[in-house]
This record gives sequence, C-alpha cells and structure tokens, in this order.
Amino acid sequence: MNVQQACRVVALQRSADSLLVATMGAMRALDLLEADPAYAGPAPKAARLSSVPLMGGAACLGLGLALGRPERPVIVVDGDASLLMELGSLVTVVQAAPSHFLHLVINNGHQFTGLANLDAPAPGFNFAEAARTAGYRHTFSFDDEAQWSARFTDIQKLDGPVFVELRVQPAPQLAKEGFAQTEMPDHQFQRMGLEAQAIQQLLGTGVQ
Repeated sequence: MNVQQACRVVALQRSADSLLVATMGAMRALDLLEADPAYAGPAPKAARLSSVPLMGGAACLGLGLALGRPERPVIVVDGDASLLMELGSLVTVVQAAPSHFLHLVINNGHQFTGLANLDAPAPGFNFAEAARTAGYRHTFSFDDEAQWSARFTDIQKLDGPVFVELRVQPAPQLAKEGFAQTEMPDHQFQRMGLEAQAIQQLLGTGVQ
C-alpha cells in the first residue's frame, strides 16, 4: 500500500459530516485526490484543515475540533516523523477522551518522503502499540489497501479515541544529483489559517 491508496480510502469513505486534519505526505496525497475531476467523496476543502507548517501539531489541532464540536467526527491523518515530534499528544488525546476521534498515522519510515527520503528517527517504532499504551480505546495496524478499505467504515463507528497505524511504501526519492527544488508558494504557508477560517464558517462559529 502507498500513501495515495491509504488516503484514498479516507477521502472516499469518510462520513459526510467529518472534519479532517492532515499533515505532510497525507496532505499532498489528499490534494491530488480532491483535485481529480472524478473525486466523489465528501465536500473536501471546507471540511479539511492542513497542519502545515505546524509539523507535529495535527493531533492537537484535531483534538481542538473534537472538543469544540463533539458531535462531529474528527479524523486526523498524521505522519510518522511528525508524530514522533509530539508523542505527548497521544496522552493529551486520551486524557480529553473525545468519543468521535479517529487518529491515523502514515508510517513510511522516512522524513521528506518523495524528496530526500531521509530515514525517520526510531526505525521500527510501533505507533499502534504506543497509542494502546497511552490509552486509546481501540488500535489497529494495516499494510494492505484491501483490508484497510474493508475495515474503515466499521472503525469509523467505534467509540474513540481510535488509532490506526498505516504502514505504507515510501514514494521514490527525487533529490538526486542535479535535482533542483522549486520554491514553495506562499499559499503553502498560509493555507492552515485559510482553511481554519473555512472550517469556522462551515461550523458557524465566525471568523476571528
């Protein structure tokens, strides 16, 4: 399973009233999926919040949404290197005990995958076991798209917090000899604030 396949399951099967927080590789995968004219999932942009440039902050952003609107399902699509920066967020989520909270981590074993593919710290770290130890009510691990797709709907219905580790293949490395990195557009650093405003409008909470 690769990150596109893992995120496609989320994009197409998540409930229509869910709020989605994504970071790093998952954010880019969802961008591509939602830009496809054939996309048939829930309304994407208004119900999604990107955790960039706040690396490591996805779980706590999602927790804020879950506490503010406890009746809405919240799905966080985290990254392995990102979550390692803020492992304490697992305990914070458990202490708050949001009942409609699904926390996914894309585990490809790399940082900057698809670019430099640097090895992530703590290779072999078991994220599902860490979440179970922290106190998540249900934890799962998948490395097969068909199994993940078949279980997603039922997992969405479980009382949270729920944690799923998605073990995926890293994208091919691009940063080789002669590679030139293009400059990131300003929007990449503005989008978290813009999407937060869109979610405020969606939820009727106003824009600060």
